[in-house]
Amino acid sequence: MEKIRLNNGLECPVIGLGTFMLSPAEAENSVREALKMGYSLVDTANAYVNERACGRGLRESGVARKDVFLSTKLWPSEYENPKAVDETLERLGTDYVDLLFIHQPAGNWLAGYRQLEKALRDGKAKSIGISNFEGKYIAELEGKWELPPQFIQVEAHPYFTQRELRQTLDRHGIRLMSWYPLGHGDKSLLQEPIIAEIGKAHGKTPAQAILRWHTQMGFVVIPGSRNVAHIKDNLDILDFTLSEQEMARIATLDKGVRYYHRTDEQLVQFAAWKPSYEPAD
Repeated sequence: MEKIRLNNGLECPVIGLGTFMLSPAEAENSVREALKMGYSLVDTANAYVNERACGRGLRESGVARKDVFLSTKLWPSEYENPKAVDETLERLGTDYVDLLFIHQPAGNWLAGYRQLEKALRDGKAKSIGISNFEGKYIAELEGKWELPPQFIQVEAHPYFTQRELRQTLDRHGIRLMSWYPLGHGDKSLLQEPIIAEIGKAHGKTPAQAILRWHTQMGFVVIPGSRNVAHIKDNLDILDFTLSEQEMARIATLDKGVRYYHRTDEQLVQFAAWKPSYEPAD
């Protein structure tokens, strides 16, 4: 497994399993099978309400906890809950996570970030991150953090490469973790002639070519699936390398266009919503 080095000296796998929109049963199965086939990064969140299932999948896989880079996110309604981190760890069935995010710049997000910093100091998180903190939000956080984050998780794909955001990230050595890495299943991206041609030249699918593009951009990528065959295909990207010319051709596809458009009204709703967690086993 290829890894990247973080600004705190730790290493993280370049590709992992995302569990967004997976039911508990699906998440448990996908995590178990992904780890058995060689994945070593799993990403979940309070809001996905499948943390317990991810923990079960990890244990059922037979892979040692120390060999899995486990990532989760605190939801805004948990930011002021002093037990949020411990309760998250309990759901996952672990005494630490390798990466702990705050999920949205909603509610009292600074209190949420302070929870991350405390978790880092207490050894309950080995690294910390921010999710969906673009533009004015990361600019404000820059002046307030005591400990800088190791990651930001945002939408990124060949149509939207986060060019502006990456200038800020580069200043601090913050790594980007991509969600919607394949354009949220947009057929127009997967059917781009440039990508299809590049994939074919390497004996790979367009999706595999895009995932490889992410890793060569220096991004960590977390495609999710409930289909075990797709999970295996997504991992099968480490045996080829895109040339500088191929990377340059893909760069021409950048439209600065995203698929997800969050509103201020949604941020208010996020702060008020409380996840209905899966009950304890």
